[in-house]
Amino acid sequence: MEKQKKINVKIDEAVGQGTYSNFFMVTYSPSEFIMDFGRLLPGIPDVKIYSRVVTTPQHAKQFLNLLQKNVEQFEAQNGEIKIAGQGSNENKGVGFKNIP
Repeated sequence: MEKQKKINVKIDEAVGQGTYSNFFMVTYSPSEFIMDFGRLLPGIPDVKIYSRVVTTPQHAKQFLNLLQKNVEQFEAQNGEIKIAGQGSNENKGVGFKNIP
């Protein structure tokens, strides 16, 4: 059995600060998945995309599995993540409301 090699992960300071995203869009072709991360703000009809990740279908599936595992661990520690509008008659919008 082959011994797994250690991988050193490095991140520069600007990337380490992160980018907030509340809008996600995924498109794909037979050879790649494209994941766009953007921000939708109340009262502004346009979404600005701040980051795009292009990857293979195999890596997209690995990402899906890793994200699912982490969401399950989070919910085990913190309780179920509620998604507004799911399972009810609420407005199924993105969560922004106009308040006069």
